[in-house]
Amino acid sequence: MPRNQFQRMVFAFITVLITVHAYVFYSLYVINGNTLMNVNGTTSVLAALNKQGGVYMLGTYLPIWGCILLEFCLAYVLENLVGSPMSFKLACRVFNPAKNHPMLFETAIICATVGIMCPAMSFFAAFLYYPYYMGFDIFTLLANWLKLICFNFPFAYFTQLFFIQPFVRVAFKTLFRKDIEARNTDDERRNPENEQEAIADIFRRMDEIKEELAHERRRRKALENVVQDNKGK
Repeated sequence: MPRNQFQRMVFAFITVLITVHAYVFYSLYVINGNTLMNVNGTTSVLAALNKQGGVYMLGTYLPIWGCILLEFCLAYVLENLVGSPMSFKLACRVFNPAKNHPMLFETAIICATVGIMCPAMSFFAAFLYYPYYMGFDIFTLLANWLKLICFNFPFAYFTQLFFIQPFVRVAFKTLFRKDIEARNTDDERRNPENEQEAIADIFRRMDEIKEELAHERRRRKALENVVQDNKGK
C-alpha cells in the first residue's frame, strides 16, 4: 500500500472523495429524504432541495456542490492529520505488520479509521447542520452529535470495509502499478529460488546473528570494565 507521503495523500484523496459523496447521498436521501419531501411538498429529494434553495448548512442554504466541497476539505485535512496516522498506530498495537497477514492488518486500519473519523466528522456535521434558526444550545448540539454517530457508524463501517476501501485499493494499485510491480520484483529477488539458496540464506542470517551477539558481548564487557574502574576509584 502507500509507501511515501505523496502516495498516502493520493490514497486519502480517493478515499475522502468517494466517502464524502456517499455520506451526502446517505444523509440527504436515506436519513432526511422523506422529511425534505414532506416539508416542501415534492415527490423527489432533488426537487425538494431546489424548491428550498439548497441544503441547510451554517444557518443558510448552500448548493449541494458547496456542501460536498466543504465536507471534503474538512474530511481530507482530518484524514491526513489525524485519521491516517492514529489508525496506523492503533492497528500496530494489536497486529504486527511484519508478522501478521496483510489482510488482517489492513482490516484493523479500516476499523480504527472508522472509529476515529466517524465521531469526528459527525461532530463537525452537528455544527454544520445545526438548526441555528431555533437558537443555539450545547445540549441540543451534543444530542444531534450522538444521533449522527448512531446513524453514520453502521453505514461507515460496512461501506468502508466491504465497498469503499476495496475499490480504493484497486484504484490505487492501478495508479501506482509500475511502482508496485517494481516493489514486488525487489521482494522476489530477495526470496530464495531453490533449496541451495534457502540454505545459503539461513547460514548468512546465522552469521549476522553471531556478529550481533559478538557485538553485544563486547559492549557488555566494555560496560563491566567501566563499572569496575568506577568501583576501583
